[in-house]
Amino acid sequence: MRSIGIALALCALSLPSVANDTTAVITTGGLEFVTHGEIAMESEELFISKEEIRVVYHFRNDGTEDHNILVAFPMPDIHPDFYSPVSYPTGPADNLFVFETTFNGEPVDAELHEYAFAAGVDRTKLVRQLRLPIASFTEAASKATDALDEETIAELLHLGLVTPDEYDAGNGWEKHYYPAWTYRAAYTWEATFPAGKTVTVEHRYKPSVGGTVGVAFLSEPYERYDPAAEYREKYCTDDAFVAAVKKTLTNPEEPWSAPFFETWLSYILTTGGNWAGGGIEKFRLVVDKGSPDNLVSFCGDGIKKIGPTTFEMVKTDFWPKEELNILILERHTQN
Repeated sequence: MRSIGIALALCALSLPSVANDTTAVITTGGLEFVTHGEIAMESEELFISKEEIRVVYHFRNDGTEDHNILVAFPMPDIHPDFYSPVSYPTGPADNLFVFETTFNGEPVDAELHEYAFAAGVDRTKLVRQLRLPIASFTEAASKATDALDEETIAELLHLGLVTPDEYDAGNGWEKHYYPAWTYRAAYTWEATFPAGKTVTVEHRYKPSVGGTVGVAFLSEPYERYDPAAEYREKYCTDDAFVAAVKKTLTNPEEPWSAPFFETWLSYILTTGGNWAGGGIEKFRLVVDKGSPDNLVSFCGDGIKKIGPTTFEMVKTDFWPKEELNILILERHTQN
């Protein structure tokens, strides 16, 4: 039995520029093995909604030997940004993405590894010595760094671990110091891929959801930015979709009068070239828009509606090369 190190990439951080009353989204993604010539991905079934991302993989070991594999499931690198409304994960400290996984139906007892990086240097030891919360984007971490003494603050400033913030909230100028280190985390566990057999890996977690309080893509271009063009490129909002939204305007002269707010989800599909024989033998995507009154748009071929709120795309020998971006327009609740 050979032991092989496998890296499974969960997420990449994506923090687009956003306007007022918007929330950026942290892009999530699926398993990404280091290239392995004997393990094939028979199938991937991906379910995405604003409440949950759920993925079921079937891996087949085409070799003649069992492979005892160290599996690493990295979380996204997260850099705190206190000046932009980023949708950070809100789960408990030991499982921020409320991540669960099973291997052949059995729950996986994964070990969580957490790190603090600044200027590309691992400063985890120092952060722990100071008893600072390792998750730099949390309120607890902000309060902890702001309470440090001047000598410690000076050292952390020198290392790029904190950033100063000055403002006048009505009582004169104040200066505070907030965490600036990048939070990096990964779950690891071991699994055996038996020779000539197929195993099932399933995981689920709560996605980072971004959005805005109104419909932004109906706005006119401004300062060299064309919202309609960006949405066509990113979410494939075709003429029919735009026309459907325009019909809902309560004031035809006011593009923000549509009775919807935007919800954004992103998922990285980058596993296609890492399997024996090439891509994913069978891929199935289901997107749930949440309510029959909502609208949804995303890029893909052969998409069909399979339920009141669900849409499906099925592919064979799939080679995903781009991330999947989903736009859901949620209708305002009537009071």
